[in-house]
Amino acid sequence: MAKLTIDKVDVAGKTVLMRVDFNVPLDGEGAISDDRRIRMALPSIESVLNRQGRLVLMSHLGSPKEGEDLSKFTLRPAAERLAELLGKPVHFATDTVGDDAAAKVAALTDGEAVLLENVRFNPGEKKGDPAFAAKLAAFADIYANDAFGTCHRKHASMVAAPAAMVGKPRVTGFLVEKEIKYLSDVISSPERPFVAIVGGKKVSDKIEVIKNLLNICDQVLIGGAMAYTFSVAKGGRVGKSLVELDKVNLAKELLDVGGDKLVLPTDTHCADGFSSEANKLVVPAGRIPDGYEGLDIGPDTADAYAGIVAVAKTVVWNGPMGVFEMPPFDAGTKAVAQAIAAGDSISIIGGGDSAAAIQQLGYADQVTHVSTGGGASLAMLEGKSFDAVAELDDV
Repeated sequence: MAKLTIDKVDVAGKTVLMRVDFNVPLDGEGAISDDRRIRMALPSIESVLNRQGRLVLMSHLGSPKEGEDLSKFTLRPAAERLAELLGKPVHFATDTVGDDAAAKVAALTDGEAVLLENVRFNPGEKKGDPAFAAKLAAFADIYANDAFGTCHRKHASMVAAPAAMVGKPRVTGFLVEKEIKYLSDVISSPERPFVAIVGGKKVSDKIEVIKNLLNICDQVLIGGAMAYTFSVAKGGRVGKSLVELDKVNLAKELLDVGGDKLVLPTDTHCADGFSSEANKLVVPAGRIPDGYEGLDIGPDTADAYAGIVAVAKTVVWNGPMGVFEMPPFDAGTKAVAQAIAAGDSISIIGGGDSAAAIQQLGYADQVTHVSTGGGASLAMLEGKSFDAVAELDDV
């Protein structure tokens, strides 16, 4: 799925419309509490500016509703933080396709950037409105997509804007290039053994992921609260653990289809309350007593999973093994993370909680790739194709 990248087009004296993901968390005072998404976009941004291109950046922040105070969702703090990181001014337009945006884009000189106000302030963004997209497209000579986190969305800035720029270069930024490489290309022809680790709360969130991975993996290891739905499907007792009773039949189907490929926990670390201070037990899987809830895979399962991961050549991990934010129920997630970090496999960490866990545990720089998109990485692991990527030029 090789796509043309931003470094392969001449940008000098030209205007590049770049979709980035500056959907950063803000504190109570509106200050950015984690600027990682801005920092991760810097290579693509600098590639344009350092080659004397003119850069028009667009992003969303949050999901503002009609009638809500839009000032809570302004991208102005992102423009200010980007300017600090670049060490040069970044202009900010107070609208997206209105008079201020048009004036700021027209005034750009070579090597300068402007960030447009939140694209979701315009109702045409989420609707994929071609008229709104055409106004964005009219700003530029080149389109670049470096917003993997929204690649699964059919929003105007993601799909309709590049569609309106047919005949002009439409490229990926370095972030999207890397995500495609690992979440699509590597998984389509993996080195084996190929092991997937799937955790999290709900089977329903990961049904299609598990189905797809069972078709292409050698083993799929299950952890997190979703394991208790599988346990019920096998006739086990789960106490007051989180279970999706309406998904038990589906879990039975996955067990039948998966056979030996689908690996479930053999023991469970449980407690009589959702607290580090609660009474705790380690019991065989499917034997959680009444009044207790499973909060992590047990030590035997952690050792077994670590052993499987140790000999794998390709590993995909999406979803924690337990309540990794609360010791001692972080032990299972920590064991898996340590095994991935210590191995020599191509290791791909899905976005969301697994990305947060690998960062929190300090292993992010010891794995091959940490995805920047939770929903987008899930969709790609399901085997879905993205219109936002399909619109871009092939190499």
